[in-house]
Amino acid sequence: MMIRKVTALLCAGLLTAGLAGCSSAAGEADEGSGPVTLTYGIWDANQQPAMQKIVDAFQATHPDIKVNVQLTPNADYWTKLQTAASAGSAPDVFWMSSTRVGLYAGQGQLLPLTGRDGFDASKFSRALNDIYTVGGKQYGMPKDYDTVGLWYNKQLFDAAGLKYPDASWTWQSVIDASQKLTDPAKGVWGIASPSWTQENLYNTVHQAGGSVISADRKRSGLADPASIEGLRYALDFVTRYRTSPTAQQMADTDPSQLFASGKVAMFADGDWNTLTYKNAPGLVAGVAPLPAGPKGRATVVNGLGNVIYAKTKHPKAAWEFVRYLGGREANEVQAATGTVIPAYEGLADTWVKSTPQFDLRIFVDQLQNAVPYPVSKNTSAWSKDTQALLDKVWAGQQDLDSAAKQMAATMDAALAKE
Repeated sequence: MMIRKVTALLCAGLLTAGLAGCSSAAGEADEGSGPVTLTYGIWDANQQPAMQKIVDAFQATHPDIKVNVQLTPNADYWTKLQTAASAGSAPDVFWMSSTRVGLYAGQGQLLPLTGRDGFDASKFSRALNDIYTVGGKQYGMPKDYDTVGLWYNKQLFDAAGLKYPDASWTWQSVIDASQKLTDPAKGVWGIASPSWTQENLYNTVHQAGGSVISADRKRSGLADPASIEGLRYALDFVTRYRTSPTAQQMADTDPSQLFASGKVAMFADGDWNTLTYKNAPGLVAGVAPLPAGPKGRATVVNGLGNVIYAKTKHPKAAWEFVRYLGGREANEVQAATGTVIPAYEGLADTWVKSTPQFDLRIFVDQLQNAVPYPVSKNTSAWSKDTQALLDKVWAGQQDLDSAAKQMAATMDAALAKE
């Protein structure tokens, strides 16, 4: 699961107009009899084979329900979903993120799962259930969870005569290694350190002892000295040590692609890219825990959920499908194929064993140092502005200290309205 730069936000006015009169009652209209066809919206091509396998198994036991998997790349997913939702034509079932569930549920776009026949969330952790609970009702069936690790290129480490990263590594270890691995003549960087939040900055902020948002979700922590220290550590690879590609270079070519192609020696990335690195031609990679910062280890934990569109014409069939998606059989497919760490408890080991070439256990073990991905009732009200300011800092267009104060002020104002 990734919450990368999301360029499209929901327009409250547009949604309000587009959903006038929309309610759970409207979505619960009688479906009649006979076969129905559902659309299932997802955004990750790497996961499509596993999702199709799950759909095939579901259809085998539900012959009157056909499910069409609708893939929309992440860069376009939320924009197209916004347009479809306002037009009353969103997929019947679709992936939802922690950053948007509050807004979608608050706008009446999702059918609550709480109270439905057979609804059972006991196989998911409380943290994952809480992510998709709004106003006392659960709207999302947890699909997976994710943490972040330090991926590294074994061939580049071997060529430099360096030991591979391990659980003993600190920030300084990464700094030192990045300097030894950077080879301008060969076009190789020691590390890629983009202005991405989930994969990079939210982790370093917490490793420094800072925070993105307070526990009560009433104030920003981004202007706190420790938080700025965490941001500066990640920024220094680009502007001080020059061991990372520039912001423009990482905008031109995704850092994950630079790593997969052997141009970057280290890259902090989530477990969701396991299949990408497994299948990258010529890449011999490994993964280690994220390094310890001044205040120890930390990684953000997050997870996707499956939700039902409030205006679906087939709410009963959609619920049958979502209930199946939340069952052991569907989650075993996600685990055995190495696609993602399934949300269903007890299947993490199956996922770990699915791809023995990587020590995937580190992603599961890091749960002991995990902090929740920072969200509020309307995360998108402040996340876009925060990301825009971070992008300016990484591009050298604004200094970090002033940007941190501005980010905190923007967050505080948005949180006050909640």
